[in-house]
Amino acid sequence: MEAQNTTEYLSEALRSGKVASVRALMSNLHAGEIANLLEALPIPERRIVWKLTDVALEGDILLEVSEEVRKNLIELTQDEELLLATEGLEIDDLADLIDTLPDTVTRQLLTGMDAQNRHRLEQVLSYDADTAGGLMNPDVFTLRANITADVAIRYIKMKKTLPQHTDNLIVVDHTNHYSGIVAIADLITCDNDTLLSNLVNTEITAIPVSMSANEVVALFEDRDWVSVAVVDADNKVVGRVTVDDVLDVLRDEPRQERIGFSGASGEEDLYAPVFSAARKRALWLGVNLLTAFIAAWFISLFEDTLQQIIILAILVPVVSSMGGIAGSQSLMITIRALATKRLTEDNPSMLLIKEALVGSLNGFFWAIIVAAITILWIGDIKIGIIIAAAIVANLVCAAGVGVMIPILLKKLGIDPALAGSVVLTTITDIVGVVAFLGLAT
Repeated sequence: MEAQNTTEYLSEALRSGKVASVRALMSNLHAGEIANLLEALPIPERRIVWKLTDVALEGDILLEVSEEVRKNLIELTQDEELLLATEGLEIDDLADLIDTLPDTVTRQLLTGMDAQNRHRLEQVLSYDADTAGGLMNPDVFTLRANITADVAIRYIKMKKTLPQHTDNLIVVDHTNHYSGIVAIADLITCDNDTLLSNLVNTEITAIPVSMSANEVVALFEDRDWVSVAVVDADNKVVGRVTVDDVLDVLRDEPRQERIGFSGASGEEDLYAPVFSAARKRALWLGVNLLTAFIAAWFISLFEDTLQQIIILAILVPVVSSMGGIAGSQSLMITIRALATKRLTEDNPSMLLIKEALVGSLNGFFWAIIVAAITILWIGDIKIGIIIAAAIVANLVCAAGVGVMIPILLKKLGIDPALAGSVVLTTITDIVGVVAFLGLAT
């Protein structure tokens, strides 16, 4: 059943009071699917569905939903139930959840943990969430290189379990320094008396605990990893990052993106209270208003020209809009290139030249079309030529600015995806106005 149809069926069943049907439907759904349903339901229906959810799935569901919805669900849940929901969660997942739990639940949770797991949790929490250390699971399975395959297999059987997504075994020396990995497939197909030192793959290096989450994602994409060891500054193994951790990062990226600089976030609950949603967006509406007044002030500098040639006021949005769209295209290309490490702050020249040429080509093409339309519309060749020149100038400028803004913002420690669009819009509006009205004057 498709997600939309499932939501509609669930809503209809709730309105009809068919609780048994709802429970039966949910029993066949994965935690991630229930999370999607909860985010799509209005708060009254969400409350009912959450009460019908199996407590064994609640911990995984809380990890899947957005931050706003998670807070709402936690408010609806008793402390004892939250404690049960966290049982069985891996340490890295628990680290992602613990900051949002009530203090009373956190204290009981930490008190009930053994010393080893409490130390592991503290270790993960000590790292920035957007680094390999914040992503990793400290539960690792390591072996020494001087044992045979038979001993290694018997040791694994004695342990009776392996961490999730174990496609290889981490090999360390006697002081826990990383040496390499042994693939599970190699281990079970070799002779029993084969030493692990003969099976170790040293070409796959461990990643440093300080590596950014985006860099980790890029490595997994480029090298098709399922898991990788994480080491500290002394090359000692402290954990491992697995493909599910990477998928979590990729899943959360769209939620963290802002729609321009409007203050509307992918983390915002679709059915959040009106006052709460309005309060979060009000600040950015004010910022956009300020930039609008700046553009308006530049227009006011050409008041005399506008009074003499009223048609110019009608055509100003055409120039500004064309520049805004062209700049946004360059902006998004640059942000994506920075995120995937295909572009650094030190080598933007080739991209800048390329985008400027693209802006020039599109500028001349559309300038001819806009000029022809303007001449046919108002019958003034001079204004047609002026708007054509202004469009070329604005598109070339917008393309260049679209490349440079993300690079400069990143150097200043500001997220380009968050602030780039408002800066770009302000610049293209001003350049468009000054170019068009300045030439007309």
